[in-house]
Amino acid sequence: MSNNDFDTLIIGSGLAGFTLALHLAPYKKVCIVTKQTADSGASSWAQGGIAAALSTNDSPAKHVHDTLVAGAGLCDEEVTRYVAENAANAIYWLINQGVIFTSDRTSETGYHLTKEGGHSMRRIVHSGDATGKAVQQALIQKIRNHPNIAVLEHHIAIDLITSDKLSGYTDLKQKRCFGAYILDKKKDKVLTFTAQNTVLATGGASKVYLYTTNPDTATGDGIAMGWRAGCQIANMEFIQFHPTCLYHPHAKSFLISEAVRGEGGLLKLPNGERFMPQHDPRAELAPRDIVARAIDFEMKKRGLDCVYLDISHKPAGFLKEHFPTIHSRCLELGIDITQEPIPVVPAAHYTCGGVVTDKQGKTNLANLYAIGETAHTGLHGANRLASNSLLECLVLAQAAGNDIVNQPANGLPQLPDWDESRVTDADEEIVIAHNWDELRRFMWNYVGIVRTTKRLQRAQHRIALLHEEINEYYTNFRVSSDLLELRNLVDSADLIVRSAMLRHESRGLHYSKDYPDTLPVAHNTILKRDI
Repeated sequence: MSNNDFDTLIIGSGLAGFTLALHLAPYKKVCIVTKQTADSGASSWAQGGIAAALSTNDSPAKHVHDTLVAGAGLCDEEVTRYVAENAANAIYWLINQGVIFTSDRTSETGYHLTKEGGHSMRRIVHSGDATGKAVQQALIQKIRNHPNIAVLEHHIAIDLITSDKLSGYTDLKQKRCFGAYILDKKKDKVLTFTAQNTVLATGGASKVYLYTTNPDTATGDGIAMGWRAGCQIANMEFIQFHPTCLYHPHAKSFLISEAVRGEGGLLKLPNGERFMPQHDPRAELAPRDIVARAIDFEMKKRGLDCVYLDISHKPAGFLKEHFPTIHSRCLELGIDITQEPIPVVPAAHYTCGGVVTDKQGKTNLANLYAIGETAHTGLHGANRLASNSLLECLVLAQAAGNDIVNQPANGLPQLPDWDESRVTDADEEIVIAHNWDELRRFMWNYVGIVRTTKRLQRAQHRIALLHEEINEYYTNFRVSSDLLELRNLVDSADLIVRSAMLRHESRGLHYSKDYPDTLPVAHNTILKRDI
């Protein structure tokens, strides 16, 4: 093996990628490439927790039921049942890795279980209000100390290397993936990585929107790379907008957890009046799509910049114990959540669609897997149930690991090096910054929480122009991290708009003024590329 030959190449360093790497490491030589630091992904930002039926009055069947209801008819029942039935084992695996969850001596489980919107039971195990951070910090220590896992930070994937791109490759039975071209950002050099199996674990595409709860890394890289390589993409119209992102000029992308409403937080207008009971009988505990649309409606109707989430009626000690991160961050910004309400707005939060996979994470390209938010497994349907995302990362990464371990090793062809003989250094980096800003603004305005066909057509027209400009730039200039992310964002935006235009109904997270009714039969939106 050369330095860049591995049994498994994992692109992305979130919970899905980490979980898979740790399951594979006893048997395989694994490489994790991540475009920033290993702990910079969206998993570390997850506040709420992980859903699992741990108490005796709960059951996987109840968890399945709640997931199916939230998913508005589009969840894959077999996958949903598989995830729910393996949820408890996933939690215990994390505990064995050293993750410390919030305890409760009065609970039969020994852990404090909270409740979030869409759940009929208290089943969210959590680590304060920074669950993702606690999980990732525990796993990263294991990752860094394992001799079979290499972690390459500040490396961004450009494209997958597939069999149809190789001259002289004779096995034409099925299109295969053999690795990827990766840009070493610090050395400004493109490297060729060869792998028996390649895994897309890059997270979602929420950075395609102007306002998001996600980190800057969420640029749809894996979804876009999968699409360009020939993967099927499903249900990209279902973008979950988290109802409550902190509204403050100095607070970028700070999420106010679903658990705040689960523990009694009330949504109010500036005059202190509640409004959720007028929109849904479940009020603040309605699923996220309903709450986000209600907030969007009230803001537009009344010309508001934000609404308010008030949990100040709870004891101060309770709030400091259960929401220490939220309490301290708000306090830094001059907001005391024990005394006053929190200004909030909806923001793009989670990509429910993605690269189509089976229950083992396999795509329609041989030797290519997708896991986590990058993948469309069928678990989330038209609307992800709160705290099912980290759970999906854990359960389906382990399933992918079991499948990869049992795959026979195949001979790999010699892969061509990256060719940049016909490109030059870019002379106008400002073009990238301008296009990035333009894309995120028109996606927010035209492809947001409430959509119309005319708005979608306007977005599609602008995406076509951006595509043309970016492809010209990509063809003529040396690649940079900013250019690669912009290219992936435009491809992701294109997939979102295409999918939204194909859905002639309102269902789950997709609400169209032109098609306000829900059709009697639910269908997935599957996009296939002719290449």
